[in-house]
Amino acid sequence: MLTDTLSPTTRMHRAVPISSPHTSHKNTQRVNRREVFGVLFITSYPPRECGIATYSQDLIAAINHTFARSFAIQVCALESGNTAHIYPDEVKYILNTQNAPEYPELAHAINVDPEIQFVWVQHEFGFFGQMDERHFLPFLNGISKPVILVFHTVLLSPDEVQREKVRKLAAACQSVVVMTQHAAKVLETVYKVPAEKIHVIPHGTHLVPHLDKDILKEKYRVRNRKILSTFGLLSSGKGIETTLHALPSIIASHPDVLFLIIGKTHPGVVTSEGETYRDLLEALVSRLNLGDHVRFINRYLPLPDLLEYLQLTDIYLFTSKDPNQAVSGTFSYAMSCGCAIISTPIPHAREALAEDTGIIIDFQHSQQLSSGVSRLLDDELLRVAMASNALKKIVPTAWGNAAIAHALLMQETAAVYRGRKVQLTYRLPEINLAHVKKMTTGFAMIQFSQINQPDISSGYTLDDNARALIALCMHYELTGDETDLPYIRLYLDFMQHCQQREGHFLNYVDVNQQFTPQNDETNLSDSNGRAVWALGYLISMHDILPAPLCTQAEEMVRKVLPHIGNMHSPRAMAFAIKGLYYVNLKKKSSGHSLLVKVLANRLLQMYRHESETGWQWYESYLTYANSLLPEAMLCAWAETGNPVYKETAIASFDFLLSHIFSETGIKVASNQGWLHKGHTPASHGEQPIDVAYTVLALSRFYDLTRDQSYLHKIETAFSWFLGNNHLHQIIYNPCTGGCYDGLEETHVNLNQGAESALSYLMARLIVEGYPNAI
Repeated sequence: MLTDTLSPTTRMHRAVPISSPHTSHKNTQRVNRREVFGVLFITSYPPRECGIATYSQDLIAAINHTFARSFAIQVCALESGNTAHIYPDEVKYILNTQNAPEYPELAHAINVDPEIQFVWVQHEFGFFGQMDERHFLPFLNGISKPVILVFHTVLLSPDEVQREKVRKLAAACQSVVVMTQHAAKVLETVYKVPAEKIHVIPHGTHLVPHLDKDILKEKYRVRNRKILSTFGLLSSGKGIETTLHALPSIIASHPDVLFLIIGKTHPGVVTSEGETYRDLLEALVSRLNLGDHVRFINRYLPLPDLLEYLQLTDIYLFTSKDPNQAVSGTFSYAMSCGCAIISTPIPHAREALAEDTGIIIDFQHSQQLSSGVSRLLDDELLRVAMASNALKKIVPTAWGNAAIAHALLMQETAAVYRGRKVQLTYRLPEINLAHVKKMTTGFAMIQFSQINQPDISSGYTLDDNARALIALCMHYELTGDETDLPYIRLYLDFMQHCQQREGHFLNYVDVNQQFTPQNDETNLSDSNGRAVWALGYLISMHDILPAPLCTQAEEMVRKVLPHIGNMHSPRAMAFAIKGLYYVNLKKKSSGHSLLVKVLANRLLQMYRHESETGWQWYESYLTYANSLLPEAMLCAWAETGNPVYKETAIASFDFLLSHIFSETGIKVASNQGWLHKGHTPASHGEQPIDVAYTVLALSRFYDLTRDQSYLHKIETAFSWFLGNNHLHQIIYNPCTGGCYDGLEETHVNLNQGAESALSYLMARLIVEGYPNAI
């Protein structure tokens, strides 16, 4: 740790470009000696057109996107017979499943390949045919490295031969993975596979931006139509005729219905029987006079197009005739796109759809399908509610979360098999302002959202726009992006709108740009302190921002100064200390310094009153934005040079960190009761703002003390957003650029309001300032 001889006016909290020639952070460099584990996926793989091929490609992309310096993934592509494809670079091996000598050759190659430490096998009975017993099982037994087998199909009622085959396959592997709890139960009870060997990792789904249905319908020339759809590689098992037989009765009361049948015929079906099934369906459309109500999209759609078709869909129809189909990727994708769903009762559907999330019908029962469709078309509120509930239920299966689940299983397997864990390093997402800009109108940033759609009825707050001002200033300093300036000006103007003639600020503004009664019912001290922080931050950037912005902010600070001395809320005082510290970076003011001392002394008195052995804190409880208090005391030291402020800052911050950090992660104080002195903390209710404020404080403490432990904790804390939390789920949404509103005991709050989005963005910009450390 450096001594007080370090200049206390060192500039801090600046997101530094990686390419910056001025601030290299040489003292933050760490040598990353983390072992990269080689992984081989044995699977069908694109360009082979197959559901499991697409699944594997999506999974591998998700793992690579989620983690850095953790895994090196390669593929062994499965071929059948004389088929051959030109594969991408990640395909290292090819196995012709019909050529017996290739099995032991591949096993030997895996065993001697130093780049492979794990093997994942995607299993479908049709992949290996008669080779399952004669060659595939010896192949698995011949691999000397950990093998994890994924069963894509688990037969519900196997004969003894099938049961024994699955049992032997499971015994040959370290772990087996299925995608539903139902399949896991069948493996355990019917096949007698040990429960400790079975892991459930749901089929991954794509996060989508949830675009406007009407705009998409216009794009795809289906305007003013109610869209039913189904998709997937076509085969008779899809049961499409069930829908066609139901359509006449549906159309009788809903003539605007259009049924989209999306997907080309399965290549295996084309090889064995040609287009017989498609011809049958087209003939049935003609016989039932459905030409104006059915559209075949006979091609393998690129993923973005497919997801847009699903987002414009009003009701998705899943009519598989196979009761043994354990899971369906098409079904999962439809849920993630916010479709209301009607499905036959495959295990996946029975597990995912409840009374409030979808409708389940019997196999091949057109009358039930017709009734279900008509019910949903007649009741828009019910249809929208079911779609929303299904979306909330499926989002935890996002590919990012699936990647984390796979990584954790490999980490667990390595700990057993190799005696050490895989070190997981989360990859930093690209900085993305899309959601912040989407939440911003021509007046200010909207307060709340429904999922990722701005909720204009929630109005605006000074709190959110002060945070937005700081975040956009940070981004502008990092990038020099001129498009940031109109947003900075907008947020500053809104803050000026909130400042009253007497100099203080109001916080709540409704959709009509009027102040609400809530301003009279709520203590606005913290909001006023936060405004001082934001204004000070902008003023500190006087050397790069347009002068009129700084002049405007300086005048606003001048007006609020008389009110700062009356602040007694600890967080209001802390915000104000930070703001005045930043103001003084431009031009030293003894008046500002005196105010900092007054506020810091009040915090110091609170600390001395509450602090005792085992409780070095300012209050008798830990609530929200806790990191702000010691950070403010460190700013007070930086402003005044008083060593007592620094000692208090470090003692209180280290106390806080001891309560919220473990060896592997961070768990901030719960908003479901907080942490009171002498009591056990609540176990859930974490908010992004608390994690973000911890990142900001860690950055400041590292910059001023050069204590490496603070630097290391920045990475750990930020990884909370990326999945390193008790649910192992992403909190940042890389699709929208938003951030989920909270981490609860069993789920993530999927709304992406302003506070969460800005909290994440500020933390992400701070992390960018330490390119060699994270």
